[in-house]
Amino acid sequence: MFTVNSFMEAKEKGDKITMLTAYDYSMAKIVDEAGIDCILIGDSLGMVIQGYDSTLEVTMEDMIYHSRAVRRGSKNAFIVGDLPFMSYHINTEDAIRSAGRLVQEGKVHGVKIEGGLEVVDKVRAIIGAQIPVMGHIGLTPQSVNIFGGFKVQGNEVERAKKVVADAIALEKAGVFAIVLEAIPGKLAKIISEKISIPTIGIGAGKYCDGQVLVINDLLGMYSEFTPKFSKKYANLKEEITNAVGQYIEEVKHVSFPEDKHTFTIKEDILQTIMSEDIC
Repeated sequence: MFTVNSFMEAKEKGDKITMLTAYDYSMAKIVDEAGIDCILIGDSLGMVIQGYDSTLEVTMEDMIYHSRAVRRGSKNAFIVGDLPFMSYHINTEDAIRSAGRLVQEGKVHGVKIEGGLEVVDKVRAIIGAQIPVMGHIGLTPQSVNIFGGFKVQGNEVERAKKVVADAIALEKAGVFAIVLEAIPGKLAKIISEKISIPTIGIGAGKYCDGQVLVINDLLGMYSEFTPKFSKKYANLKEEITNAVGQYIEEVKHVSFPEDKHTFTIKEDILQTIMSEDIC
């Protein structure tokens, strides 16, 4: 079983950490049985599952619902749940309460919080409540309106310095790992070598201590858009479309269901029913 201590052990040994998102029982069961180290119930579910154009509309109730489903499907992976927009921004009390709900009601092992220096007080408070925290810096989707869209971060001097400072501050605050999203690979390398805790990259290059992807991107569930940093390991959209198309054709031509898909009844029972004109 992968635990919070396993993250540091992996970094010390030089073992890469594998992490994927999952949002329901069946997918969590599949990736867990495949041997994934960590499952993230990301607030990306707002876009992937609910169809919004950002993560900002995701609620604590959404996160708790999906976290509980994922936890039921996972036996060995470390489960991290995102703290959604406005669940920790106002004060430390809200942050602790929200994190506590994800652990107590959502059954996660730890929580992820977006931001660096500006959220250090919340991070310390949550950890003080005995809840493990994963950081998330670089492109933080909850700040999409400030960034002016989903754009690469840290590719200019001041912003790069800010990302490094954020990583150092989060390490000092006690996070067990940090997600680095959409930053230059060489900047991620500097951060990964400068801090002692693991970095988990998504669009941050190969020098991070681990990688995370959205499962739907990995499986090729979309054809309209694939992020530059993602790789399709399957093309399930095409396979699902073909399967559904075949199902439609067979139903319309009465080639499905066949006898082998149909339950039977004893002939004498059938004759009795017909003779008594029950139908």
